[in-house]
Amino acid sequence: MLLNTFEFALVNNPARALFQRHMEARWMLKSGGAVPDGHALEIGCGRGVGVEIILDRFGAQHVDAFDLDPRMVRRAVQRLRNRGERVRLWVGDATCITAPDAAYDAVFDFGIIHHIPDWRKAVAEVFRVLKPGGRLYAEEMLKAFIHNPIARALTEHPLEDRFDHMAFLGGLEAAGFSIRAEKEFLNYVGWYVAEK
Repeated sequence: MLLNTFEFALVNNPARALFQRHMEARWMLKSGGAVPDGHALEIGCGRGVGVEIILDRFGAQHVDAFDLDPRMVRRAVQRLRNRGERVRLWVGDATCITAPDAAYDAVFDFGIIHHIPDWRKAVAEVFRVLKPGGRLYAEEMLKAFIHNPIARALTEHPLEDRFDHMAFLGGLEAAGFSIRAEKEFLNYVGWYVAEK
């Protein structure tokens, strides 16, 4: 699902990048550890801030990343042009990841899965492309946020079959993940580290 005008502006806001770098990444790193010299994937890469975090904070050697929105991929290409062969970007879909089985040491999801109508299929694809022992680092908006009248007026999300914190944990476990760390805030947003 492509972002509407409001969400596009929101995710391209410097405040979002600051929160991602200094709050989300810190918790994910503390909870799941680094990926030194690893090969990582970011689903829904946006303008490339997450790729920078994965390289610089988590220590990945290579990052593959994709987004459903070609505008975002163009922004990421521009932002990451000095990273050379360490980064590979493309337009893609998280329910059909163009990567072989067990290709990645880590997969990062900075708020993408809640945009996907068939979110369980995306979780299964993430599981498929992770190596055994590989980790998913995820931040997700939860059902209470998505169904909030203000959020519904400003953003566009699928409304059917949305998950709360426990349902997302259940979806991860049903796909085969074991949960290493999890937390939620006001049942609006959740953070997760899960291992294959």
